[in-house]
Amino acid sequence: MLHTDARLLQQGASRLGLRLGEPELAQFRRYHQTLAEWNTRVNLTSVTEWDAVLTTHFLDSLTVAQAIPERVLRGGAVLDVGSGAGFPGVPLKIAFPQIALSLVEATGKKAAFLTHLVRELGLRNVLVLNARAEDLAHDPRHREQYDIALARALAPLPTLVELTLSFIKPGGRLIAQKKGDYLAELDASAYAVQQLGGRLEEIQPVDLPTLSGARALVVVSKVSSTPDRYPRRSGMPAHRPLLPPRAARAGLEAAPHA
Repeated sequence: MLHTDARLLQQGASRLGLRLGEPELAQFRRYHQTLAEWNTRVNLTSVTEWDAVLTTHFLDSLTVAQAIPERVLRGGAVLDVGSGAGFPGVPLKIAFPQIALSLVEATGKKAAFLTHLVRELGLRNVLVLNARAEDLAHDPRHREQYDIALARALAPLPTLVELTLSFIKPGGRLIAQKKGDYLAELDASAYAVQQLGGRLEEIQPVDLPTLSGARALVVVSKVSSTPDRYPRRSGMPAHRPLLPPRAARAGLEAAPHA
C-alpha cells in the first residue's frame, strides 16, 4: 500500500527554504506510485519504499535549488543530463513548475518511463530526449541553449563536464551533485573545466539531516563558449577523460565516482 504521509517531505523541503503545498505533495505521492509500478519491469532504482524514496531521491533532488538563481527558477531553461528515473529534474519541476525542463536519457526504456511520468503527473513544458549527451550536444537546438545543466550520479567530474558544459549558455552554470570523497575529482577535472569554457564557481555543502554521508553541490560557471570539437564522439569522454597532457601520457585516470 502506498504510504501517503508526506510530512517528512514537507518538513525536509522547508529546511531547504521550499514550500510544498498539497497539490505538489500529491504529485510526489503519484511519482512514487508510478516509480514503484514501473520498477517491477524496468530497472530504475534499488530504492522503492516511500520513506527511502522521499529522502534518497526526492529531497536529495530538491537540494539543487540552493544553487539555482531565482530568475531561472521563475522560468529559465533547465537540462537534466542522464536523468534515469527523473532525478533531480522532475522533483525540481514539481517544486518550480515555471521552469522549462528537458530530460536527457540514453536508455530507451527509461526514456519511456519519463515520458509516461510526465504525462501521469500532468507536467507542462517538459521535453524528454532519448539520446546520448555526446550526440545531442552538437544539435544546434540544444547546444548552449540552457541556463542550468543538472547531473546526479552520472560520471566522474572530468567526464561529466564534457557531457554537460556544451549545453549551457555562457553565463549559465552546471550543478553536479556529489557525495563521498569528491575532492580528488575536483583536482582531476580542473583541466577539462578550463578547456570546455568553464570555471569552478563554488562548492556548496548540503546540510540535510535525513541525507546520509557528506554531500555537496559542485557549481561550475560557463564563462566562454565550448569549442566545437567537444564533446567528443560517444564513449570517448568516459573512456578517455580530458586530462592535462602530461597526466594523460602517464595514463592517470580520474577518481571514481562516489
